[in-house]
Amino acid sequence: MKVIGLTGGIGSGKSTLLDWFKSKGIPCFESDLVGKQLLETQLKDLIGNRFGASLYKTDGTLDRKALAKKVFGDTKALADLNQIVHPAVAAAFEVFKQAHKDDPFVIKEAAILFETEGHKNCDAVILVVAPKAQRIKRVRSRDSISEADVLARMKHQWTDEQKRVHADYVIENIKLDKAYEQADTILKKLLE
Repeated sequence: MKVIGLTGGIGSGKSTLLDWFKSKGIPCFESDLVGKQLLETQLKDLIGNRFGASLYKTDGTLDRKALAKKVFGDTKALADLNQIVHPAVAAAFEVFKQAHKDDPFVIKEAAILFETEGHKNCDAVILVVAPKAQRIKRVRSRDSISEADVLARMKHQWTDEQKRVHADYVIENIKLDKAYEQADTILKKLLE
């Protein structure tokens, strides 16, 4: 079984493309989603101890905006968060791979696949790219945050140019129907 990485900067549309691959019956592991789930379950105490228990609302859910404000302005805090989350997500991915060992391949979505050198554990990587202005607009609309907040998050990710060097496939996500056509071409190659 092969591991195909799927990555792209914030607002590139990688989650939308991941949903497309899921609709085709491909087993997909959502690192970002799994990480968020772990933050509200098994990692809760570690996060509370490092960043403050007040980050958790009375219903037990994490105030992600408050955590983002703490880490995206502080390199050390972001590194600490990654040290807590990444090993737990990696362990969850191993369980996922075992559950799908008879499939020809699985897709592993990760926003910072290259930045964490996760691409080295993939057989191929699909990169989703989009113009910066379009990405900012998407994220502002989706997350109801300021442009400055979006740019602060982008600052912690490689540029599309840096990522292209390591990618095996690139999907230009400017118009969604064209992006799906590109994804379909890639899927056919992967299934050969």
